[in-house]
Amino acid sequence: MKRWLPFIEPAVLSMAGMRLLSATLEMIAALAMLLFNDVKKALAVNALLAVIGPTIFIVTMTIGLLSLADELSYTKLGLIALGIILILIGIYK
Repeated sequence: MKRWLPFIEPAVLSMAGMRLLSATLEMIAALAMLLFNDVKKALAVNALLAVIGPTIFIVTMTIGLLSLADELSYTKLGLIALGIILILIGIYK
């Protein structure tokens, strides 16, 4: 692991770390639902995940976009931002 870790792009490592955090939270939530064994509590846990998921998505996309900002034109960055906004509208509406 020591050989390939220095060669990983820091932005990619951060994005992967955020996704691992997200996966860990999802697993903990699933175990909590099983532990509570109550539909109301399971819905409450699921509601928390509905907030955490898009937040991790936004943070991960921001990290990626900031690392590519110098390589992309303003038009492309605008289109990507528009796509993210449309995804969030689709999630919340």
